[in-house]
Amino acid sequence: MLVRSTLSGLGVVLAYFVLPFTSAFTGSTVLVLVGGLVLVAALLVWQIRAIWVSPVPRAQAFGTLALTLPVFVVVFAATYYLMSRAVPEHWSEPLSRLDAFYFAVTVIATVGFGDITAVSQAARAVVTVQMIGNLLLVGLIARVIMRAVQEGLERRDSVSE
Repeated sequence: MLVRSTLSGLGVVLAYFVLPFTSAFTGSTVLVLVGGLVLVAALLVWQIRAIWVSPVPRAQAFGTLALTLPVFVVVFAATYYLMSRAVPEHWSEPLSRLDAFYFAVTVIATVGFGDITAVSQAARAVVTVQMIGNLLLVGLIARVIMRAVQEGLERRDSVSE
């Protein structure tokens, strides 16, 4: 389970770097962001339900984070990359895929090196959405995952008694 989730998370990151982004996506950056966030939310709901019924809820919770976090970062990296392709002036410099991924990781890690910055109001709005999402992912969602682990352990222990 852990290996599968970790490999899935790595697969998501690899797909971001190797799959082509067509011009159809460039014009619909908002749809990519909204669709990606809906995907993250659905993935979390599905994974939290799996934690509750798992015979090894702690391992399932780790697997949830190993898959959800890369998907979350890739959603924002893809959004930043597409925004940069559509309007390079959104950023202090044009973003390659690696630049966009690097920026998304620096925002989620809250280090903000300052070498790449959001310049336009639209880019700053999207970065703000990521920052709020980071807080939710770390705070609220981590709490929900831990609660699901506790309930899964209680359910497992009550079944074994």
